[in-house]
Amino acid sequence: MREVLTTEALAFVASLQREFGATRERLLTARAERQRRLDAGERPDFLAATRAIRDDPTWCVAAAPSDLRDRRVEITGPTDRKMVINALNSGARVFMADFEDANAPTWENMVLGQANLIDAIERSIALDTPEKSYRLDAEVATLVVRPRGWHLPERHLRVDGAPVSASLFDFGLYFFHNARRLLDKGTGPYFYLPKLESHLEARLWNDVFCFAQDRLGIPRGSIRATVLIETILAAFEMEEILYELRDHSAGLNAGRWDYIFSIIKKFRSWDDLLLPDRIQVGVTVPFMRAYSLLLVKACHARGAHAIGGMAAYIPSRSDAGVNETALARVREDKVRESADGFDGTWVAHPDLVPIARAPFDERLGERPNQLDRLRPDVAVSAADLLDFTVPGGSITESGLRNDVSVGLQYIASWLRGSGAVALFNLMEDAATAEIARSQIWQWWRHGGRLAEGAAVTPELVRRIEDEELARVRQAIGDAAYAAGRFDDARRVLEQVALDDAYAEFLTIPAYELLTGGTP
Repeated sequence: MREVLTTEALAFVASLQREFGATRERLLTARAERQRRLDAGERPDFLAATRAIRDDPTWCVAAAPSDLRDRRVEITGPTDRKMVINALNSGARVFMADFEDANAPTWENMVLGQANLIDAIERSIALDTPEKSYRLDAEVATLVVRPRGWHLPERHLRVDGAPVSASLFDFGLYFFHNARRLLDKGTGPYFYLPKLESHLEARLWNDVFCFAQDRLGIPRGSIRATVLIETILAAFEMEEILYELRDHSAGLNAGRWDYIFSIIKKFRSWDDLLLPDRIQVGVTVPFMRAYSLLLVKACHARGAHAIGGMAAYIPSRSDAGVNETALARVREDKVRESADGFDGTWVAHPDLVPIARAPFDERLGERPNQLDRLRPDVAVSAADLLDFTVPGGSITESGLRNDVSVGLQYIASWLRGSGAVALFNLMEDAATAEIARSQIWQWWRHGGRLAEGAAVTPELVRRIEDEELARVRQAIGDAAYAAGRFDDARRVLEQVALDDAYAEFLTIPAYELLTGGTP
């Protein structure tokens, strides 16, 4: 850890916090004020104040650097040593090393993750296990890093008596140690920015980038950032977000799981909004199609990459039939994205890289992207983005049971220090766990009923919790269950799914337990 937490690196992080901490707090206050207006009935719309930006056809983002021009498949995962090596060797064009949703923010994870990325950039990273030795191949994916969102603190480091912003901690350490290293190796400091809700939050990131580059003598424009459009409010400000970051922009990504979560969260006061089972809210339902197509149109109008959503399936080593069905769905999804105009897509497992790449290879050939496909045929209104009907959708007992089971098992794993968990052949992370607990809250709070007839109530949820935890205990044994933090996970799940007040993020009360407090 000493090579990461140097006096100079910590001083740099402190300078970021002192320069931008107050602005971050004001923006978080603005989020809360906006939520109060939404609860009072305000409906989002495209901003009148920024119409000139949207109507101005002359501006574009900076051209992509050479190693970010072709992004046809990107793989994501946490920053543990084995994952970093396997992802860089996966055959994907980009690896997004994730300090956010796929990572549990223990102090060890956050600091050793930084050390692993330094070693990866220096190509000294290695891992030897009794089963296998892991080393980097000659050709590896381009490294992109996702820091945590603006809403999260890093409680292990205090500046002027208060916890530092987790965003500035993650960004600051990585940039301080690696910006010059990366440029010297012909690449650059590239980032994914999560959970933005407005172009003003993108402006803050741009100010951070300019400050950081100037402070360390790095040329402005060296940083490139792709913004995840994973909140419903950001969907109304896509072009404005690109504009704020235009000298540092690398495009937008359709973060569709968090997007569904944000719809439930932001419109939690709507009595008539009851999304059906998570599995039924696919990318082809009308509001998800509208959001996806608008993202492609906004990006390509400004010369920015449009990156598609996650294929979270984890191939089974024992069930060929399950694999055949699931992989066909993955291919269908990626055929659709490539046909829509996306320049690339995400996968969670190395085995999915060739499956996801094939449709983009067929569409692109030797071209690195399809930025020239401008999509003038796409017209998306505010009403389209806010039409949350799901044709044929229903709330079922199996859907509720899946939400409860995923919520319990994911939170328990997170509390044990792992933020990416394979459950039911899917890679679950904080985004999917947020959907699960938010659906539970939405269904009981607004009088949802199962297709089988029963009302969704806290009592029913607790009964299902009892049954699902009994299954886990039977499968792993009493000792493993006691060590697995499942009772703590139940406490967190009930707090964020069954309290009258809706918790903004499940990771905030869970983080208290992770750092030794109480939720």
